[in-house]
Parts: sequence; structure tokens; C-alpha cells
Amino acid sequence: MTDSALAQLLRDKIISDPEVILGDQDLMRALVAASDSAMGANVVDLRGVAMARLETRLDRLEDTHRSVIAAAYENLAGTNQIHRAVLRLLEARSFPELLSVLSGPVAETLRIDSVRLILETKQRGDDPALAALGEMLGIADPGFVADYMRRGHGGPARAVVLRRIPATRLDVGLTAGLSGSTTIYGEAGTGENGGWLRSEALMRLDLGPGRLPGMLAMASEDPDLFRPSQGTDLLGFFAGVFERTMRGFLG
Repeated sequence: MTDSALAQLLRDKIISDPEVILGDQDLMRALVAASDSAMGANVVDLRGVAMARLETRLDRLEDTHRSVIAAAYENLAGTNQIHRAVLRLLEARSFPELLSVLSGPVAETLRIDSVRLILETKQRGDDPALAALGEMLGIADPGFVADYMRRGHGGPARAVVLRRIPATRLDVGLTAGLSGSTTIYGEAGTGENGGWLRSEALMRLDLGPGRLPGMLAMASEDPDLFRPSQGTDLLGFFAGVFERTMRGFLG
């Protein structure tokens, strides 16, 4: 096929179906650029400038649209995870079983690497009943929960705190009152460079009138699993269910 015949074929195709050109952004940009070159350097095509700006705005809107959709899916997935975890909590029929469910099925559902329940008490001493519950339960002096959750910022302790765990531990002094370990996560939070856990979610527990507060601590080796910029509504809901379940077992 000669060049003239090919040119005529392309012309006929474009005339019969102009969407072939109009729907292709690269072709349209090439045509606009060719038109600008033909007009010379002293001529400005305001329509072309406006189209370029509209294209830029459209690209930004598409990026925003994709980000919103991704965030919506992430929120939906997080909501489903919390709901499944709450249902597993409600299956527990005793306090030891509650701790077992928390460290097993709930930890797997939420994809966390370590979880520990911290309870404050004024009476420090060896309690065989508490010792039988295993390392997941930690006993601390009064005021420990508020001090630990305020680490790194001033003001009153928040109900839920999300943050990274620094490579160099900053909480050794605060955890001096915690029985059984110098860190709340035991061996996972110790060792070279402060252990392998890199982010944590801390939830303050209100165990009812006349009782000192508790804290539910979840940690992950992923430094981005728990970030201060994330919302805390879902974890606040989870903590509310957990503390109400605990009240029922405490009597």
C-alpha cells in the first residue's frame, strides 16, 4: 500500500469514526502541540491552555477519587475485622477463656503480633490465681496506665493511643512497676534495638466504680499498622466491648 493510499485510508477512518482520535489523550496532545507549532512562537492558544489546565484538574480528581475509594475499602475491611473480633470476645464464658480468645483468635483476626492486658493494683504481691493466667496479664502500680499512654505528649491521657514504638525503648523507666518484665510486651519488647515490635495501639479500660483502670495493649512488627493519623473509633468500640465483658467476669 502506497503512502497516499494509507493516508486516504486513515482519513476515511477518522472521518467515519472521529472518536478514535477524540478518545485518545496522547493523540489529542500531539495534535494540539502541532497546532501550536504551526501558529508560531508569538501566538498563544488560550483554548489550549484552558484544556491543559482542565486536564490537570481532571487528573487530580481521578487521583482523589481513587484515594477515596481505597480509603473506603480499607475502612470497610477494618470494620469487618473489628466486628469479627468482637463476636469472638462474646463467646468467652470465663475470664481465663477471655484472655485465651484475646491472645489467639482475636489477635489472628486483627493481625497483631502481641497483645497484653495491664491491670493496676494497690496490692503488689504474688497471687497464684493471677500467675496462672500467664504472661498475657501484667500487674502494674497505680498511675502506670496514664503515664504509659501519655508518653511522648502532654495533657490528659486519651482513651485510645496509636503510635510507633521507637527502635530505642523510651518506656523502661515507666514499666519499672510492671511485674514480670521491664516492658509491657515481655521478651518481644526487649533485646537489641528494643525488640521487633514497631507500632502499638493502647486502649484505656474503665473497669467500673471503685476499681483502678486497666489497659489493653496491641503491638505489631509493622511500623505502619498503628499510626497517630489513623482514626480510633473502631478500636474505641472494641475496647468498650472488652471492658464491659471484663466487668461481667469481675462481678
